[in-house]
Amino acid sequence: MSNLSLFAAEPTPLAAKLARLAARGILLGGSSWKYEGWLGQIYTPERYFTRGKFSAKKFEDTCLAEYAETFPVVCGDFSFYQFPSQEFWQKLFASAPASLQFAFKVPEEITVKVFPAHPRYGRRAGLENPNFLDSELLRQMFLEPLRPYAGRTFALIFEFGQMSRKTMPDVEAFLEKLVPFLEKLPPGPRYSIELRNAEFLTPAYFAALRHHRVAHIFNAWTRMPELSAQTALPDAHTARFTVVRALLRQGRSYEDAVNTFSPYDRIQDPNPAARDALRALINRSLRLGQPASIFVNNRFEGNAPATIESIVEGIEL
Repeated sequence: MSNLSLFAAEPTPLAAKLARLAARGILLGGSSWKYEGWLGQIYTPERYFTRGKFSAKKFEDTCLAEYAETFPVVCGDFSFYQFPSQEFWQKLFASAPASLQFAFKVPEEITVKVFPAHPRYGRRAGLENPNFLDSELLRQMFLEPLRPYAGRTFALIFEFGQMSRKTMPDVEAFLEKLVPFLEKLPPGPRYSIELRNAEFLTPAYFAALRHHRVAHIFNAWTRMPELSAQTALPDAHTARFTVVRALLRQGRSYEDAVNTFSPYDRIQDPNPAARDALRALINRSLRLGQPASIFVNNRFEGNAPATIESIVEGIEL
């Protein structure tokens, strides 16, 4: 008898509600999944015991399967930092049921214009990235290895970190680079763009995305407009699908959120206005019959599962 059968249980109320939403194309999940703070909430501690003790390695290696018992989708932030190998993709998709959908960040090798002055970039720190928006590199190193899993990939995320005026003077300069890149993208995947430059949210930006059927990602982040303000912008809905990422409260840094909320075992800073905006986006997608993926980060309120539960409690099905 497998460990899964030993610990199999009836779906929780949250899992049942999320399944009903998923049946209508609305997927809610976390920005990642390997959080020991969720033990006893989403994860069953006993599943990860080895010789009578909790094994962090077993947990990290296998917890995605139990994650999928509650959530229908997950965001893979890890792919932002490297081009995963074919072997990696095989192992990842084999570790969860076929019902689990993914969204993946495109590697920063494609989306970073100038490498940050950070030790992890080594000799490239502070230098121009010669592979910025290289469509052929993206195709060979990322899109082709992922193609066998197209049916399990809800969307691909191009995250453009906040760019200085020296790096990218204005939205016109950004679109001058972005539009030719979008024109070369192969059809098939749902493409979506996440900006960290609020001043780039212009009619020209939204029009370019709409022309290429690319979604603007509504993202809650420290220096971005509130979700309600983003959704109120004319023509901000640029595709027939929606991607939302609730990452940080406006004004809060990543480091502060980590220090405040770790180990992410409970909500510590509720954000009712943002929850209302997320519900409004879900209700819009339900009304239009369009698919949507909503991702909540632990650093948004302190505990992503509880935030998601609070959001769906207010959704009528």
